[in-house]
Amino acid sequence: MEHQFFFNICGTIASIGLILGYLPQAIRTIRTQKTDDIALPTFLMTAIGGICFMIQGVMLGRNGIFLFITNFITTVCSVIIFSIKIYNDYFRKGRK
Repeated sequence: MEHQFFFNICGTIASIGLILGYLPQAIRTIRTQKTDDIALPTFLMTAIGGICFMIQGVMLGRNGIFLFITNFITTVCSVIIFSIKIYNDYFRKGRK
């Protein structure tokens, strides 16, 4: 029973940390539309990793709900940042 409690606490802390780590960057990128200092491969790989963790969460069933939710939120943030970065780098440059 103690092992499961520790497992749940670690998962909860990890979820909160990941969400609080990605959400501010996504909000800032949406507000400012500035992506010059953002590395494109980082957010691409983060989105791919998040999708894989979401699949794992689904495969775990009820036990993987927090894994799925956390990675859904971080993947959405990564995809938003990635999309704005692609738009800025490849479509906006032609207008300047």
